Amino acid sequence: MSSFTILTSDGGLTVCGYVLCAAGIPALLLGAGTMSGSRRHRLSVRQLVFCGTAMALSFVTSCIKVFSLPYGGSVTLFSMLFICLTGYWYGLGTGMLTGLAYGILQFLQEPYVLSPFQVCCDYILAFAGLGLAGAFTRQTDGLRKGYLLGITVRGAFHALGGYLYWMDYMPENFPQSISRLYPIVYNYSFILAEGVLTLAVVSLPPVRNALGQIRRLAAE
Repeated sequence: MSSFTILTSDGGLTVCGYVLCAAGIPALLLGAGTMSGSRRHRLSVRQLVFCGTAMALSFVTSCIKVFSLPYGGSVTLFSMLFICLTGYWYGLGTGMLTGLAYGILQFLQEPYVLSPFQVCCDYILAFAGLGLAGAFTRQTDGLRKGYLLGITVRGAFHALGGYLYWMDYMPENFPQSISRLYPIVYNYSFILAEGVLTLAVVSLPPVRNALGQIRRLAAE
């Protein structure tokens, strides 16, 4: 059991931990390509423009916060939606690469560093996970299904980092009967709050029609 531990006694990574950290992103991206079933190709200029614009909009709207939590995380002006859109437009691989780049940008803007693996969980893997919205790109109502998957996976990586590194930050007044659920409650509180607001907005007919038109432009 001890030979497979990923953490040292002082919260750092073991050799196994570094291997998992280094392999996690390529494995995730390889899985994305396999699941998408699409041919590998270079991004066109149009795709680069749309992905770059979506990432810029996500970054700008992430700065418009409805409320923020003390140890990171906030309800923003639909910032997660724009990363999910890239997956919905172009598939898993492109969406996850855009999310990965956005996660690095978020880290540079507002870094919380407890360990390398925590950074991977909270920034790299969490935001790359938003690109999983591309799993439903060819399905009816695929955007909403993909968005739900993307934010669920983002929350899961944040919660994993929470269990490994943030449990000591649990408030004393948090109910002890559910203390083991603290990372899940903390992280999904802001993710699901923004998710509900976002899904309500994208369900409005004018917004849904506008997003459909943008998708057709992105695919041209």
